[in-house]
Amino acid sequence: PVSLSLTSSQKTKFRKLFSEQREEYAMNQLVLLGRVFYSAVFLISVPGYFTDNTIRYVAAQGLPLAGFVVPLLGSFALMGGVSILIGYRAKAGACLLVLFLAPMTVTIHNYWAIVDPAAAALQWSHFLKNLSLLGSALLIAYFGSGPLSLENYLKRRDRDRHGTRMIDLTAKRR
Repeated sequence: PVSLSLTSSQKTKFRKLFSEQREEYAMNQLVLLGRVFYSAVFLISVPGYFTDNTIRYVAAQGLPLAGFVVPLLGSFALMGGVSILIGYRAKAGACLLVLFLAPMTVTIHNYWAIVDPAAAALQWSHFLKNLSLLGSALLIAYFGSGPLSLENYLKRRDRDRHGTRMIDLTAKRR
């Protein structure tokens, strides 16, 4: 008869392995949730970039060729937001968001050129918000979309389909 009792050392190893798997699962979920929240900021605001009111407002703020540039930047926000949301070519999508955010941050939220303290304070907060969005886009441009993404799924599927498994050089040796 085979005994299924585990030694204390084996139980500790099992608990540690199970704990690491749970932690990795939770972190993967958090990365996905972060992508959803981040992309929502852009996808919710995108329709406004195609309205006459927004184009006129941006033109009044000094952005040249606002009738062309604002819808173009709105398209960047749409493509970048969708790319990051579904996790497909998220690095390129993040670069589009950088191209969207950089000119908007400097031209629209130029708090330094506003005389009214209340209006300057409002633009200062928008400026800082855009800086944080820019920083997040740069992180996504470097790290990509994470494990729970369409791009990662397609890579795994292709490896499985072609029988070419990648060797994980970062795996801990037991």
